[in-house]
Amino acid sequence: MSLNNSKKINHLMHDWPPGTIYLSSWLKQIGISGQLTNRYKKSGWLESIGSGAVKRMGDEVSYQGALYALQRQGQSSIHVGGKSALELQGRLHFLNLNANSVSLFGEWTEHLPKWFSNTNWGISIEHHRTSFLPSQLELLDFEIKNFSIKISSPLRAIFECLYLTPNKQDLMECYELLEGLNNIQPMQVQTFLESCESIKVKRLFLFMAEKIGHAWFKYLDLKGVNLGSGKRSIISDGHFDSKYLITIPKELA
Repeated sequence: MSLNNSKKINHLMHDWPPGTIYLSSWLKQIGISGQLTNRYKKSGWLESIGSGAVKRMGDEVSYQGALYALQRQGQSSIHVGGKSALELQGRLHFLNLNANSVSLFGEWTEHLPKWFSNTNWGISIEHHRTSFLPSQLELLDFEIKNFSIKISSPLRAIFECLYLTPNKQDLMECYELLEGLNNIQPMQVQTFLESCESIKVKRLFLFMAEKIGHAWFKYLDLKGVNLGSGKRSIISDGHFDSKYLITIPKELA
């Protein structure tokens, strides 16, 4: 290996956070060609993660280290969201029956690359493609040892949970999660309500927040919030709420 190439790999390894992945496309952007990457593999510095990504030889990486690469190097909108984001932030006060899975959310047009979806991360990955919220609205930096990833704020996570109801997320659990959201600012909620494109989510959120009696609810201005028209049946054989025109579980009534 030439002196120049040796310097490149030394710089690369020095700046590389342990437990993370680098995209092959990113390496090319910083001056490490595909041919040079193959040399590093043969020399025992790097090893492939499918096609299009590499890790340090012998390094243990998780889905979080892979997500780091997608977000920081691929400018991906995919992030940890919903109940998984609340769990990372220690906001679940009850047993998580889906502890062996993680929910990722991203733009409708964005797919997980094959190297990501084909790798066994030791945990089930549920990827939800949707654009019902602006892609960068209230994403937080969550620290994981030597690196950080983007995850949903508590408020965004609640909206994402409601988006998954009733088929992939229990409504009563959403209600319990929303009960703990008492320290947010009315303007935060206002921004989400005006930005959200899901009528179902907005109606459910407002119904639950009003029923819970959060102090910030009375400061909301619903004149600028599009709640659509007509009835929405969230579940069959439930209770119909005439104010928000939704059919919900009887235990929520």
